[in-house]
Amino acid sequence: MTSGGTHDAPTTRKGRGTEMTAAIEIQGLHKSFGDLHVLRGIDFTVAPGEVVCVIGPSGSGKSTLLRCANLLERPTAGRVVLAGTDVTDPDVDIDLVRRRIGMVFQQFNLFAHLNVLENLTIAQRRVLGRGKEEAAQVARQNLARVGLADKEDSYPAQLSGGQQQRVAIARALSMGPELMLFDEPTSALDPELVGDVLAVMRSLADEGMTMMVVTHEMGFAREVADRVVFMDGGVVVEAGPPNEVLIRPEHARTRSFLARVVHPTDVET
Repeated sequence: MTSGGTHDAPTTRKGRGTEMTAAIEIQGLHKSFGDLHVLRGIDFTVAPGEVVCVIGPSGSGKSTLLRCANLLERPTAGRVVLAGTDVTDPDVDIDLVRRRIGMVFQQFNLFAHLNVLENLTIAQRRVLGRGKEEAAQVARQNLARVGLADKEDSYPAQLSGGQQQRVAIARALSMGPELMLFDEPTSALDPELVGDVLAVMRSLADEGMTMMVVTHEMGFAREVADRVVFMDGGVVVEAGPPNEVLIRPEHARTRSFLARVVHPTDVET
């Protein structure tokens, strides 16, 4: 386990190696909003196929980190390198970068006036230039992946929150991303709906999808993550395998946080 400095991706506990170019590399990342310094020098690397769960208290900078990773927020300083390309270069094609990164938010952000199939095909057609039939085929494949093949004609208002979030995941997958970012994807859901969304995310991890997940679901982090990153005050306090960070944390701040949020069943060995 490491603390402070650079958090390079180790060989993962699922056997996914790190010999290839990093999926995403974050170097000296700072982000300020006026006088508010939210990120204070973030360094870590995510390997292809790795699942990294980012945990920490509210206001620690977790969501801002994800938004900087796909340039929804421009870093104040530092670099974000996606598969060897510096995407923070002022001359980079931001739209092209965003095609390579799927993002799932706390809120579902579906178009209420479009049915599920239309929600999944509109960006494919407008951004990727796919024809109607090809876009529909891709959409149906991804609806099947998230267990909603029978909902293509439904409208968002006809779906539960959990189903809407799974549609949002399918929509992101339909763009063929290299990396998926999840910003507390279950926080807006009723407790009984959380499991279905987490099951979809587990299946994506099993398929080898590279994922950065901001989450408060410690059981999910314990089970699925290759690494857990604990943030506080805009810095990475410590990072390492789930069994270390969640069960044997080195830092008092990590121990204090976990004592408040972790149920014993979340980290049982």
